[in-house]
Amino acid sequence: MNSVVANEPQSDALMSRVAHPWVAEGARRVRFGVSIYPQPPDWRRFIRHVQQMETWGIDGYFAYDHPTANTDCWTALAALAATTERIRLGAAIDCIYYRSPYMLARQAADVDRLSGGRLVLGIGIGDRPDEFAQMGLDYPSVGRRQRALEETIRILRGLWTGEPFAFAGEHFRVAATGGFLPPTQQPHVPIVLAGGGEKVTLRQVARFADASNMGAHDTIGGAYNAEDVARKFARLDAYCAEFDRAPESVLRSQFTMPLVLAESPSALARKLAAMPQETLAWCGPALFAGTPEEGIVFYRDLAAKGFQYFIANVLEGDEETVELLATAVQPAFVG
Repeated sequence: MNSVVANEPQSDALMSRVAHPWVAEGARRVRFGVSIYPQPPDWRRFIRHVQQMETWGIDGYFAYDHPTANTDCWTALAALAATTERIRLGAAIDCIYYRSPYMLARQAADVDRLSGGRLVLGIGIGDRPDEFAQMGLDYPSVGRRQRALEETIRILRGLWTGEPFAFAGEHFRVAATGGFLPPTQQPHVPIVLAGGGEKVTLRQVARFADASNMGAHDTIGGAYNAEDVARKFARLDAYCAEFDRAPESVLRSQFTMPLVLAESPSALARKLAAMPQETLAWCGPALFAGTPEEGIVFYRDLAAKGFQYFIANVLEGDEETVELLATAVQPAFVG
């Protein structure tokens, strides 16, 4: 079915031709975020840990959207919005199929307002057929999921205006008569698209998003080496030119999956030996393990390749890695 859109805000001016304030803030500096997987089941300890990240100057905490892994990301983000003051709060990465676009727009706007305008909305098409099955959801083809992502973004931006908005597409429909309570941030909540697909995903980033997030694994964009990163960034720049958009208006974010830090090589070896070996093997080259000094070299190399923002995935229980990232690695990038 062809899309029929009524009152769509600014049509393809939906794209962020001007850098979002959150993107512009990091134009000349490197920032770090943290994502813990799976979220610890002890809510109060988890909240205290994120509050400590805020004290250390970590830029953002990013919640996974895997409802089968302990908790719901929007419950976590709402709890953090009410108990922190400065740290950015993000979804990394929200699956567009786990909630209707209207409910996603509603939850995102609510968390943004509750946090005083600190939300970063990372969205993606989903990559876990087993999780879809557990939730009783169909798992569409990649092409269908990509088209559904585009429809979702149009609906989010339309609803966030607070004006009457109607959309009928191939995958989703919505009919809002007006009065939708919008988010706090202007011009909108920043949107991050996950993945490094050079035919579709990076074109969608240039057309609709404020940031691109990728890493060294098939599930997070396939940016394995310097040649991959250079090629993907060149493709992203070309798509930006196609849409008359400045490349610097797109934040380039890297996802480390996972990051493991320890004070010494011997302590690192002991830590790695105690971690789930199946998980580490699955992560493959997306895993970085080292001392803080090696971590500084690792992230400096990635920054030299063009990445400006780093989201460190940390495995549940590894609070030491977060502390070392914040107190020993991050200071090397200040100033």
